[in-house]
Amino acid sequence: MRSLAAQDMMQTRDGLTGLADQASARETIAHWQADWPRGAGPCPMHAMLVTLGRIDTVNVAFGQRAGDAALIEVARRITTFAADELETSAWIAARLNGGNFLLVAREELSRERWLWLAEALADAIATPIRHPGSAARLRMWPRIALMRVREGDDAGAILDRLGEAASALHAGSGRRIAWTVSTGAAGSPSHRQLEADLLRAIDRDEIEVLFQPQFLLASGALIGAEALARWQHPEAGLIGGETLFLIAGRADHTAHLSRHIAGRALAAAARWPAGLRLSVNVTPEDLSADNFATEFARLVERAGCAFDRLTLEITEQVLLLDLERTCLVLDQLKLFGIQIALDDFGAGYCNFRYLKMLPVDYLKLDREMVEGLLDDERDRAVFQGIAAMARALGLRVIVEGIETTSQRDFCAKEGCEYYQGFLGAEPMSGDAFLALAAAG
Repeated sequence: MRSLAAQDMMQTRDGLTGLADQASARETIAHWQADWPRGAGPCPMHAMLVTLGRIDTVNVAFGQRAGDAALIEVARRITTFAADELETSAWIAARLNGGNFLLVAREELSRERWLWLAEALADAIATPIRHPGSAARLRMWPRIALMRVREGDDAGAILDRLGEAASALHAGSGRRIAWTVSTGAAGSPSHRQLEADLLRAIDRDEIEVLFQPQFLLASGALIGAEALARWQHPEAGLIGGETLFLIAGRADHTAHLSRHIAGRALAAAARWPAGLRLSVNVTPEDLSADNFATEFARLVERAGCAFDRLTLEITEQVLLLDLERTCLVLDQLKLFGIQIALDDFGAGYCNFRYLKMLPVDYLKLDREMVEGLLDDERDRAVFQGIAAMARALGLRVIVEGIETTSQRDFCAKEGCEYYQGFLGAEPMSGDAFLALAAAG
C-alpha cells in the first residue's frame, strides 16, 4: 500500500487517472527528504519515468474516449504493480502530463532490483488494452528512464535527469529502458557547471551543427536536410540536441542557443545547390518573443539564404502557448515564404483540433510511428489514419526514422512524400552534406 507520508502529501490529483499530479509528486519528494533523520545519510529513493509514445495516434484511430481509457488503464496497472512489488516501501505514482508517468519509491534498492522492476512494469503496460465498446485491443509501447536519487537532488533535478534520459531513449532505436547519466558525481560536471560551460561553448562557436539528409520517398532524390546540434563536452562527453536545450532552459538561454544554431545552419545552407531545403527547429521560447518573426528574417538575410528554401519545425509544445499568438507569429513567418512543419507528430499528446488552426504545411511523423509498422496490424491502421488525415487537411508528410526499404515502400504507398533516416543517410557535417549533394 502507499505509505501514509505519500497519502498525506497528495493534495491534488490528476483529473483523468486519479493518480497524484506533478505538484503532489514534488511535494511528496520534498517531504520525504525533509523528514529523513539527520545523520542517517541521504534519503534512499529510486525513481522511474514511464513515457508512452503514440498516445495521440490512438485518439486519431479510435477516438478520444479510447485514448483516455488507455491512460486510465495504464495508471491502474502502475498502481497495482507498485502495490504488489513495493508493499514494504513508501511510494508514489503520478501522471505528469500526456502519456508521462512518474513512480518514486523511498527504499534502498539495488540497481539490479530497480532495473528488474522497470522491465516487469514495461511488460505489464505493453499487455494489450481492450478498446471500450468494441472487440479491438490497443497496445502501448512504454519507454522507461531510471535513476537512483543522490544527495542534493531535489524534485526538479530528478525530473530533469529523467527527462534527459527519456529524450535519449526516444532519439535512439531499440532500447526501452535506460539509466540517467550521473551528472554531479565525482569527475562529472554539475548542472550549474554545465550551464556555464554551455554559454562559453556558444560564445566560442563550439556547438557543432550536423545535417540529417531528407529524401523523396518516390524517387530517393535528395531534397534537403534538417539541422541538428551536438556538443562535445570535455568531461560529460557528447551531448545531443535534446539535452543541450534542457541545459539551456535551466540557464534561461534557450533563445540564445536556438539563434546560434539557426545562424550556423543558415550560413551553411547558403552554400547549397539551388533547390535543396533547410529545416530548422524552433522552440516555444522563440515563438513567445514579440519580435521573433522579424529577428529571424534578419538572421536569414544576413546569412544570404533564400526564404523560400526554409522550413521551420515546431513541436506540440507550442500548443501550450497562447494559440492566437502562435498563429499570428507563424502567419508572419509565412509572409516571408517560410514553410512550417509540425515535428515529432505521434510521440506525445496532441489536440488534433489545432491542426486546422495552425498554418502548417508539413506533418512530420515521429520515428515511433514506423517502429512496429510492418509487424502490427494496429500500428498500420494508426499510420494509415494519420496519413489519411494529413491528405484531408492538405498537409504533406515527412516520415522520420526510416531504416529499411520495406518501411520506405509502405510509407510511399500510403501517399507520404518525404523521409529521413539511416536508410538514406545518417546525420553528417556540412562539408559531408555538400559532397552528398554534389554526388547526387
